[in-house]
Amino acid sequence: MRVTGGIYSGRTVRCPKGVIRPSMDRMRESVFSILGNIEGLSFLDLFSGSGIIGIEAASRGASPVVLVEKDFIKKNVIRENYSFVESDISLRLMSVERYIQLAEPKSFNLIFLDPPFPRQEKKKLIDKIGEKQILRDGGILMIHYPAEDELDRVEFEHFRLIDKRKYGRSIVLFFRNRPDEDHSWEQEVENTEDNSCDSQS
Repeated sequence: MRVTGGIYSGRTVRCPKGVIRPSMDRMRESVFSILGNIEGLSFLDLFSGSGIIGIEAASRGASPVVLVEKDFIKKNVIRENYSFVESDISLRLMSVERYIQLAEPKSFNLIFLDPPFPRQEKKKLIDKIGEKQILRDGGILMIHYPAEDELDRVEFEHFRLIDKRKYGRSIVLFFRNRPDEDHSWEQEVENTEDNSCDSQS
């Protein structure tokens, strides 16, 4: 995999051993294009895997960036992957559920998650993030999941769906936690398919 934009554009990232679903380059490039300027914004990468999403965020100026991954055997590869990043980036080796439980309220501007769970468990996780109020006011939460989960049809108590992007057989949803506030990222929900991505990684 390679970093698709920012100051580390073109740098390669290894896939660690263990269960992992590498995200497509085109999907990552599109997601960060949608977010726009994220310089100085805090970023949380849950179920980090290789760390590529958090590294992409750091490459585009996000800081601090926190990667959360519970699989201990991935530790060395993840740390090697972000070794060239000079800004504030760190790895937390623990389950996502435990990290959410311990996290301080209003800790992050941006949260990305790619959970390997059934649809109902994904909903519970998003609800827990909302209950703990980890996302800052006006922040964005993103979830990447297989299209067959139909997560966009689920109602969430703490978040409002503001955008939907389809990449082959996978989807990324964008949520906000404060629908009553004006924000430059807010837009009507779109069902946009990127036909250049024809497979789910």
